[in-house]
Amino acid sequence: MMPPGYFITFEGIDGSGKTTQLQMAEKFLADNGRSTLVLREPGSTPISEKIRDLLLNPGLKINPVSELMLYLAARAELVAQVIAPAIDNGRIVLCDRFHDSTTAYQGYGRGIEVALVSRLNELAIGKYKPHLTFLIDVDYRTSLTRRKTATDRLEAENHEFFDRVRQGFLQIARNEPDRVIVINGNRTPVEIFIEVKDCLSRKMNII
Repeated sequence: MMPPGYFITFEGIDGSGKTTQLQMAEKFLADNGRSTLVLREPGSTPISEKIRDLLLNPGLKINPVSELMLYLAARAELVAQVIAPAIDNGRIVLCDRFHDSTTAYQGYGRGIEVALVSRLNELAIGKYKPHLTFLIDVDYRTSLTRRKTATDRLEAENHEFFDRVRQGFLQIARNEPDRVIVINGNRTPVEIFIEVKDCLSRKMNII
């Protein structure tokens, strides 16, 4: 019988540095003999990548409900095709964003009923909820200084939108403190990763 897998997600507003922390976590785990599967959301399957292109296209205006449904469709496809088989076969999965982003962005950010978003997320992910989530928390001004030059459709949103999203993430963390670890992202990547590494070491039994 295969051992149960482990599912770790990295969350935060755009420009928080979560992707850098995921990459550092992947290297740390690999250096300690742990094989990982790295994914991104939306994306990581042919269908989900096409949905990603739509969602992040700055030339498109998308109704908030349509936006929500597109994220859910991409997620359902990723879970069915990649995450479920990986977890069921004992893999460690690292994912750049997952269902918490939809709750924060489309629920708290867009104003769609959070309870409804949560129920739809449950439909999309089934039993494959993350075991551990790192929320890299930064304010809007800090996030702006870290973003790449190109701006996608969501990155173009205003200060007030990102404030709502950030507060949404923090509320998720308050609701699920055993799963969601809030990390102060207003530091260098190396300083931040000390905290991430300490948590990974405990969870993965790395000495």
